[in-house]
Amino acid sequence: MSIIASLFMLGGSLLALLAGIGLLRFKTPYARFHASGKASPIAFLVVSVGAGLELGLSGAGYLIVASTAMMLTLPVGVHLVFRASHRSVGSPRLSTDELRDRITQDSKN
Repeated sequence: MSIIASLFMLGGSLLALLAGIGLLRFKTPYARFHASGKASPIAFLVVSVGAGLELGLSGAGYLIVASTAMMLTLPVGVHLVFRASHRSVGSPRLSTDELRDRITQDSKN
């Protein structure tokens, strides 16, 4: 295994480890989503660059497809989980749906 590929994979693994530590250490669900939503895809990309260097052109093609799929779907998934958490845990601020409901109730009265 080449040294450059090993360094990429080690760096991505350390970044994923830091994201996992952030999930355990942060107190609010919002901070946890931020840690997992930002660091995990970057760690995957760094590891896949290292693996792509080691696997060659055909293996890198598969990793490019996987990376593209992850970059397209991960923000939507994190947003949906964040929204579900926000609605179940509650927040000092109102969501747009709650605000709209209150406005319509006030206008009826």
